Amino acid sequence: MGAEPLELGLAVIADGLRVLLEGLSVATVLVGLIASLGGLRGKGAGPIRAMRGGITAVRVSFGSWLCLALEFQLGADIVATTASPSRDHLIQLAVVAVIRTFLNVFLARELASERAGGLP
Repeated sequence: MGAEPLELGLAVIADGLRVLLEGLSVATVLVGLIASLGGLRGKGAGPIRAMRGGITAVRVSFGSWLCLALEFQLGADIVATTASPSRDHLIQLAVVAVIRTFLNVFLARELASERAGGLP
């Protein structure tokens, strides 16, 4: 009977942390979008090569922000599963973690290629 209040307290804390992490993820995407598009301002409508360089810089900047947002989302999923570790939740976490990890790996590779001056 003493464990029930502790479990309830943990569930409340975990739910609050999950919501916070999901909010940080959304905020990260928004801030990244604003910061990345701000990089295009001032580039003007110069030659095509300059525009391509500006777009590449925006892609690298926004991609970095997306990587961070994915990390927050994965953290939120881990916290949610910790609070209710049923078999279904664990399977769902495993699938989501694999998908997000692959997205993050491929996004990081593309960003590294962009930074090195290669084509995606």
